[in-house]
Amino acid sequence: MVSTFVLGVLAFQAASTQMPAGGVTAAYSGREGRLSVPLPRVEASIETDGALTEPVWQQAALLNAFTQFAPTDNQPAADSTQVLVWYSPTAIHFGIRAFESHGTPTATLPERDRIFGDDNIQILIGTFHDGRQALMFAVNPRGVQADGALIEGRNVSAGGSFNSAAVIGREQADLSPNWVWQSNGRVTEFGYEVEIRIPFKSLRYQSANEQSWHLNVMRQVRHSGFEDAWAPVQRTNTAFLSQAGELTGLRDLRRGLVVELNPELTMRATGAPTAAGYDYTRENAQLGVNMRWGITTNLNLNLTAHPDYSQIESDAGQLNFDPRQALFFAERRPFFLEANELFAVPFNLIYTRRIVQPVAAVKLTGNVSGTNIGLLSAVDDQDFSRTGDDNPIFNILRLQRPLGGRSRIGLAYTDRIDGSDYNRVADVDGRIGIGRSATFNFQLAGSTTRINGVRTSAPLWSSSINVRGQRFGFNGVFQGIGDKFRTQSGFTSRAGIVYASVDPSITWNLSRDNLLQRFTFDINYNNTWQYVTFRNGGASQDRKVHFNANAALRGGWTAGVSLLTETFGYDAAIYQNYRLEVPSAAGGGALDTIPFPEGPRLPNLDYIISIGSPQFRHFSFNFFTLWGRDENFFEWASGDIIWITLGATFRPSERARAELSYNMQQVRRPHDGSLVNRGQIPRLKLEYQVSRPLFVRIVGQYRQEQTDSLRDYARTGAPILIATPGGVVRTQREFINEVHGEALVSYQPVPGTVILVGYGSDMTDGGRFRFNPLVRTSDAFFAKVTYLFRL
Repeated sequence: MVSTFVLGVLAFQAASTQMPAGGVTAAYSGREGRLSVPLPRVEASIETDGALTEPVWQQAALLNAFTQFAPTDNQPAADSTQVLVWYSPTAIHFGIRAFESHGTPTATLPERDRIFGDDNIQILIGTFHDGRQALMFAVNPRGVQADGALIEGRNVSAGGSFNSAAVIGREQADLSPNWVWQSNGRVTEFGYEVEIRIPFKSLRYQSANEQSWHLNVMRQVRHSGFEDAWAPVQRTNTAFLSQAGELTGLRDLRRGLVVELNPELTMRATGAPTAAGYDYTRENAQLGVNMRWGITTNLNLNLTAHPDYSQIESDAGQLNFDPRQALFFAERRPFFLEANELFAVPFNLIYTRRIVQPVAAVKLTGNVSGTNIGLLSAVDDQDFSRTGDDNPIFNILRLQRPLGGRSRIGLAYTDRIDGSDYNRVADVDGRIGIGRSATFNFQLAGSTTRINGVRTSAPLWSSSINVRGQRFGFNGVFQGIGDKFRTQSGFTSRAGIVYASVDPSITWNLSRDNLLQRFTFDINYNNTWQYVTFRNGGASQDRKVHFNANAALRGGWTAGVSLLTETFGYDAAIYQNYRLEVPSAAGGGALDTIPFPEGPRLPNLDYIISIGSPQFRHFSFNFFTLWGRDENFFEWASGDIIWITLGATFRPSERARAELSYNMQQVRRPHDGSLVNRGQIPRLKLEYQVSRPLFVRIVGQYRQEQTDSLRDYARTGAPILIATPGGVVRTQREFINEVHGEALVSYQPVPGTVILVGYGSDMTDGGRFRFNPLVRTSDAFFAKVTYLFRL
């Protein structure tokens, strides 16, 4: 019997003979630095069927000789990859042969943009040739698509729409875009073969008649955990996207008229308890419309009127351990996700979920004379104004421009007008490349807010430096946000603080044949001040020293351990409504209410373990746990804490997927072990992909939380009371047992054309995980139909 390895070698040789030197225009070896590719232009139109058998592929340029990028760089790729590329007047074509000597590649039939648990190929195209941004087109061996945008050094999102699995090289891809392009693929005896056609109608690019584009091709191999690149990419280089090859000589690209009209019809019925029993209200069918006009090759105009901005999947539940931090939920609505990479601002100063239910909105996005432009205006529903009588108006502007190959400058302005009230924020930010291994980032912003005639202003500022060496690295941050800083068009998790940190690190890169392939150790020292205290020269409130060790292991495993030493200072703002119930000085069993006394500094000592598995053929998981002595925010005392986060994916077949997540936080009193608070959120999502356009999804989530009656156990032992507008009340034990379920059937043959039918229900449980009785508190049936007309 011939071994899998021998079959792979024979297949490689057979594939090579199909592309004789006299047929292929030229071969461009990434390892040899042949990275400038004069792209062949061929007047041809072919079917995208996943088989590279048409004669036109013999005229394509051949990209080969990939280099490993992760977990260690600067090594020849362990698996061979060949990329064929050519263009016609209306589209660019890619053909990929990915060779596997170990066996069948990991390949399923997932939902669009959910392919990163499979082997996959990512094509990064920098159509503006600035080394700062790229469009990403990715496929798995079955040809299932994912697409997105990358901006160099981007760590924020205008809509928070990042997919945590979509790390491309060293950058986080924004998977918001859903462009129209064609792909198909098949698993072969030598690995897999994929064919891609990207119409110029789906791209934004320069207006020049002849132009050059940056190009890199990445490959993720799941059996080894390796990531390879055609143009060699060094991890120590702070500019990832500029480490690319280029396609030259593109001329006379025919984009044609780009007009997309996307009408949508939504129907809904909602149920809720009434005095006469459970009843449903049927809402009138709503007709909305979205339109996109490609004004030029690099500028798009989007319009929407009466859109349906409901989400087809609920936000995953979150637990909030620190009451000073607000919870962030990602943007999921298509109109705002379109080109939202152009609205990225540090500190999330643009957060489109602040626009709740617009009556109408308009958006202009693109690139003019080398400057990225994002302009958004929206009129929100009256229900979301302060008085209920006005329509809040949003105006948002974002400009970004490269400065050389490694630097950029950005400006942002947001304005929310609500009757006579308003909130305005202006921002300037930038990134400066220093040599090949260091960057300096800066930001300066200010807000002005008027509510009921009272006007307040406050600043926000930030600076950081990052150095990436082959062995040694350093990251330093210094930033502050005024206590009266407000952004009603953005998101800030916590205002009124100053934060500073230094984080030196050391890394050992070892052979990919070793069990331990990369090991990094760092020490993070950081302080947090109250903004007013810092301005007056006072001491920091929170002081932390974290010792972290992280490892990449053979086969794609990752592991990390941390030791956290911290001290936390008392924050009076959290406890301004707290009171204590103590015996009266008059005696006789009477009780008095006194203010909650300022608490002492709390010393913490915590431990962390994290583990990430590779993507096995049917299973993967990640696990994080923190335990030790930490702050008990409920009573301002030390507590014994456990924090667990678990995520697992099970894929029993190429069409079925089950995703389980479990979050748990628990605080106990150290002196007697009694429970202060426990929160748990298990969530299960089941999906079945009937075919590439048709899938079924079922989601179930349980939120269980219990909090004890609070007391000042560390000092007086007195019960804690809460001051409310109706008086002072003693805290009581509280229980939350909520169940959420939803089901969805979706048919999406192409982006923009979709039929959705769904149901969602919220219930309360009679006891913790008892499921008896389950009482509905609300539910809804909905259906949505949209169709994409593309001219």
